Amino acid sequence: MPKILLYITTKVIWQFLFWNTDFHENRAHVHVGKRSTEHLCKIWLEPEVRLAEQGDLTNAQVKEVIAIVNEYRKKMLRQWELFKHGKSVRIIKVKK
Repeated sequence: MPKILLYITTKVIWQFLFWNTDFHENRAHVHVGKRSTEHLCKIWLEPEVRLAEQGDLTNAQVKEVIAIVNEYRKKMLRQWELFKHGKSVRIIKVKK
């Protein structure tokens, strides 16, 4: 499960990642959660940013991570292309 973004705030560390089984999906998306999250949130990156599955996140948390995805969408899409072509992805670390 390659991590593509760690978004670190004073309250939480959000982890954005691709699952290895995502390799076979054609539509770009990212899974999001905290360390204690059992069922991750799934967010579509294309054709626009949109919630696919809420997972264990609250509505407020979903709103927060969608805002983060919107901000870093282009970088995430570049990482998706690398991932889909079997190339290694880089973790983007952001501290807020």
